[in-house]
Amino acid sequence: MSIQTRRERERAERERLIVTAARELAESEGWDAVTTRRLAEEIEYSQPVLYSHFKGKDAIMAAVAVEGFADLAAELRAARTSATGPRQALADVVEAYAAFAERRPALYDVMFTLAVDLPFATLQAPEALQQGFDELRQAVRPFAGDDDLEMLTETIWSGLHGLLTLMRNGRLRPEGHRQRLAILIRRFSS
Repeated sequence: MSIQTRRERERAERERLIVTAARELAESEGWDAVTTRRLAEEIEYSQPVLYSHFKGKDAIMAAVAVEGFADLAAELRAARTSATGPRQALADVVEAYAAFAERRPALYDVMFTLAVDLPFATLQAPEALQQGFDELRQAVRPFAGDDDLEMLTETIWSGLHGLLTLMRNGRLRPEGHRQRLAILIRRFSS
């Protein structure tokens, strides 16, 4: 192995360590606890080492978000492709999306509610973002009819995100969560 190859591998490992530490710290203590100083302590590297990989906390958050989108895309794909029919695929994708948000609240926040420097809804969006949206789009496709598929997908995503956000923030009763998801699926798949 060449020295250059080893250095590239070590650099990639440090980046992975930084992103993993940020993600774990955010999940355990929230995004306010994620600072470059705290991350440097957690991974036992100096702050300048962090800055040699990322411009700052915002860039680290964006890297965590991209990783989260890849995870979400994989979960949505598994849900969609294991379903027995279009209605079940949509229901399973909606359920997988909701479960992801509930299971990983800090990750969901950095992906969908916190300001991060990532392009959304453009061809310049990272591949992981595009894949996640595409999984939702594929589940919605059978129900598009004459509606614009992109707009319909954005609408169901907005409704799903709104329900999850309102429930998480105590604006909706938790006991109605499953019923609201069922109504959303039924209205979009009829």
